[in-house]
Amino acid sequence: MTLKIVRNILDLRKETAKWRAEGLASAVVPTMGALHAGHITLVREGLKHADRVVTTIFVNPKQFAAHEDLGRYPRTETSDIAQLEEAGTHLVFAPPPDVVYPPGFVTSVILAGPAKAGLEDKFRPHFFDGVATVVAKLFTQTQADFAMFGEKDYQQLMVVTRMARDLDLPIKVVGVPTVREESGLALSSRNAYLSKAEHHQAAALYQTLTQAARKIRAGQAPSRATAAARRALTTLGFRVDYVAARNAETLALPKDKDEPLRLLVAAWLGKTRLIDNVAV
Repeated sequence: MTLKIVRNILDLRKETAKWRAEGLASAVVPTMGALHAGHITLVREGLKHADRVVTTIFVNPKQFAAHEDLGRYPRTETSDIAQLEEAGTHLVFAPPPDVVYPPGFVTSVILAGPAKAGLEDKFRPHFFDGVATVVAKLFTQTQADFAMFGEKDYQQLMVVTRMARDLDLPIKVVGVPTVREESGLALSSRNAYLSKAEHHQAAALYQTLTQAARKIRAGQAPSRATAAARRALTTLGFRVDYVAARNAETLALPKDKDEPLRLLVAAWLGKTRLIDNVAV
């Protein structure tokens, strides 16, 4: 089946309507392009859940603050499409900004719960409302049955899952395990900003986090384990925004020693901000 590329909602809906008429289930993989093996894993997982996969490529301006790297964000559509075709994507939706946010657009999704957990939202307060707004639009535009999101952006996964549930959107959000380099470093488009030396050093983020998770499983208090992890990362040259143990679903501070936990970290290495998480 030949990969199709569409750039407006009318053409998108014509294609997805054909799928529905044929009784075919579909999955959507929302991306901002600059694709790597982690994104391709999402496509392949989508193919396990559905008959057709639509991948979106859209660098969403609403999730970037004025001081952030919207202009620097890598745009590699030609190579992205080649990767998606090889992976088996059936349709690419790559709209320009004025299709997603036409003149006069004034509506936003306003969030609480996992979006106000004092993690990414503390440092990027604009971020999740921007994510939720574009994701809600992509869900309704594609009318997909499944949506594939990587666990690397764990708070985002929880936010989108909660939003779809709260708004009764007829789509199942599927979390896909983080894809990692051999060193343990989580794949990310922003890894391209790391120097060779920083790239080697960045593996310590995952290693430190997994060590903290082992300590908690062995009975150490989460607060003590995360404090030690923060000190270790600082010593290794990271500038730490947070290392936190949270309820694995709500991202609230843990209250019960038996509740499922997730460890989450965000730290700067040079000019690059890295995030990661592991289950406890």
